[in-house]
Amino acid sequence: MRRMTTLGIRPAVRDDIADIVAMLADDALGATRESPDDLTPYQLAYERLQSDPNQLLVVADRDGVVVGTLQLTIVPGLSRKGSTRSIIEGVRIHGSERGHGLGAKLIEWAVDESRRQGCQLVQLTSDSARTDAHRFYERLGFTGSHVGFKLQL
Repeated sequence: MRRMTTLGIRPAVRDDIADIVAMLADDALGATRESPDDLTPYQLAYERLQSDPNQLLVVADRDGVVVGTLQLTIVPGLSRKGSTRSIIEGVRIHGSERGHGLGAKLIEWAVDESRRQGCQLVQLTSDSARTDAHRFYERLGFTGSHVGFKLQL
């Protein structure tokens, strides 16, 4: 049985970078593309995120320990009658917290924040190999309505 603890979702701070990167690297896909041993590029990216008011990098914090993260990007646009949309990116939950509802709480926070920011649409992508994640997002009301494409530069 899990003991009752305090969980909060807050903006990430510079001191959270190592914990965030560790979560990003903690799966088969992340292990091939993340480098927790060199935080320099992540620190530079953090500074870029902090300087952009349309970027929100948050962490879930349980009693002072970072146990989850996501990035929310607000994108104003002309399509869909000038709709503003949000993009949820980089969702990760610490291994010890998976399966206990934290992922749903983080996504619910992102959807609520998107509404607060005046968004009419929330979107996200998930690697095609992450079939468990696809089921998770569908349970939360997301639909697999598009095919995503990427070009590695």
